Amino acid sequence: MTSDTPEPTSAAESASGMLTRLARGLFGSFASTDTAAAGQPPPLDPRLGPWVAKVRLAANAVEQIAGGSHVFVGTACGTPRTLVGALETMPYPPADLEFVHFIIGGAVPHDEQGRATTRFQHRTFFVGSEIRAAVRQGLAEYVPMSIARVPQLIENGRIRVDVALIQVSMPDEFGYVSLGVSVDVIPAAIAKAKLVIAEVNPAMPRTMGDSMLHIDRIDALVPVSTPVGEYVHPATEDQVVEQIARYISGIIEDGSTLQIGLGRVTSAALKYLSDRKDIGIHSDVITDAIIPLLEKGVLTGRRKTSQRDKIVTSFAIGTKRLYDLIDRNPLFCFQPIDVVASTAVIAAQHRMVSVTQAFAIDLTGQVCVDQLRGEFYAGLAAQGEFLRGAARSAGGKAIICLASTSDGDSTSCIRATLDPGDGVTIARTDVHYVITEYGIAYLFGKSIRERAIALIQVAHPKFRAALFAQAQGLGYVPAAQSLQNMREYPVEEEVNVVLKDKRTVLLRPAVSTDGDGIRDLFHRLSEEDVFTRFFRTVRALSGNDVQRLCNVNFENEVAFVAVTGTRENPTIVAQACYFIDPSTNLAETAFMVSPEWQRCGLGAALQRRLAEHAAQRGVRGFVAEIMATNQNMIRLAQAGSTNVTVEPGGTTVHVTALFERAAAVAPSATSA
Repeated sequence: MTSDTPEPTSAAESASGMLTRLARGLFGSFASTDTAAAGQPPPLDPRLGPWVAKVRLAANAVEQIAGGSHVFVGTACGTPRTLVGALETMPYPPADLEFVHFIIGGAVPHDEQGRATTRFQHRTFFVGSEIRAAVRQGLAEYVPMSIARVPQLIENGRIRVDVALIQVSMPDEFGYVSLGVSVDVIPAAIAKAKLVIAEVNPAMPRTMGDSMLHIDRIDALVPVSTPVGEYVHPATEDQVVEQIARYISGIIEDGSTLQIGLGRVTSAALKYLSDRKDIGIHSDVITDAIIPLLEKGVLTGRRKTSQRDKIVTSFAIGTKRLYDLIDRNPLFCFQPIDVVASTAVIAAQHRMVSVTQAFAIDLTGQVCVDQLRGEFYAGLAAQGEFLRGAARSAGGKAIICLASTSDGDSTSCIRATLDPGDGVTIARTDVHYVITEYGIAYLFGKSIRERAIALIQVAHPKFRAALFAQAQGLGYVPAAQSLQNMREYPVEEEVNVVLKDKRTVLLRPAVSTDGDGIRDLFHRLSEEDVFTRFFRTVRALSGNDVQRLCNVNFENEVAFVAVTGTRENPTIVAQACYFIDPSTNLAETAFMVSPEWQRCGLGAALQRRLAEHAAQRGVRGFVAEIMATNQNMIRLAQAGSTNVTVEPGGTTVHVTALFERAAAVAPSATSA
């Protein structure tokens, strides 16, 4: 699970407000609960007949709770709202009582001004909208720790649980109830509690896996007949969310295993996976967002390493449609959170993907996910375990995503240093992918300089110059380096090409962080290749030389690279660029192709890609100065145009190739 899910917003609201909207809270839209059951019991269900001695009214059941008790409250859509309501409305409530909970849904009373009116102290591991006012008012304390570690602390007594209030299904013929949509921390709380009081709800689905509890372990049964709490992600038209979602989906491969999370971005990303095959689910939480992929046959789990063919989770937050789907369905396996979120279990999954929504990140990679302007929002959940597990998974991807700006585009969420009040939730050592609406940065194993440049490239363009200057001031980036490219990374310009020998390469725009890869490419060239490319013997590329080949402005300087391997560990096998002469509107081209990738059509593919790009921008054509002995490059320069001029010049030839559309209308180079 990631962060609070945003509430609906108007279409006019700017994309940069995503972080603020993310922080508005998860459970304001829980279905309302009729707590009349606290005073009048529904007719006794015959299935409770053998245990009628345990049946109580809610008001009577909570009278057993002694003063000073630490009371665990069930999670999210499984929150026992009738029992909590009965405690809140007691004429003489127990003194010094403390509620302990993860996500609490629809159970904290508020007045008309939005102030919490709970009569008890709360200890919470997640600051959703339900509890945020109580935190501000000092009625609730936030415990910043992974929810996956909570069961261990309950077991050893570091987190005290005297009473457990839960919501369960009706018992079966063997006396077993199901914990339903919320397993998570509940088994640990039940094991420690001296008193267990359960709402027994016929609407609660019976979930499969490790969610069964014998009714003998429950001290008091309170029948209720209210709907299980529901929450649905509002539809979004936020272009920032959609663009980030597209980037995320673009790096998810067939056979991946996903952590879903509660964030709006993750749910949006699932929409773009309908063409994938054999996707699996191993997630702390599942939502309605999985249903379309199930219906299309995408979620098969066939390539999962463990619990193949199963959707593994710890709790569900959704609507009755999801609850009906999981009821008695052996496809779903609900397990305690410390089992689902075990780093070792996660790491063992094939191509595990985890996505975390963040509020801010600094140029070294430190991430804040649970504070906004100093106020606590959301929580850590089990994100640390999922990030570390995904990072260690074979082919896995640990992803941080965030909008590039907040406050109506006035504040950059990528900062030189985190602001006061931005707590470091995820250490820079654990950060791999960082995705904004402006592109994808990969940080793991990178130097501070490489991290800073990569993050600046995915920041909002209007903040890039200032961030670059700050990075230089902090010593992250050398003073001699410059930043040329201020545009959004054009992912739509990426093209996969199959060459004559059936190998596939990715042709994409060059970025500033390609410098090391281009230097490696240069050192793979033969002496002859170097001489024909640079017209002189060159032993090494200076920093300025390298930056000229990748740190381009994409206005009058354009560069593409051919890449193999993964996004986190790419190998540049070729580079091509063109530089526009504004006096002629012709562009000079240059190429480097690794020896093992020559004579397979890669140079021609790059030439075509450059020509397409240049022609779309109105460039008249290409010119190239080529060694007279380099017949391959001469033929390459002539390819793709029917209007080619070759002018000998001693040891070199000058080739001019006008684009067909430009040749009919453009003036000659000499008259331009």
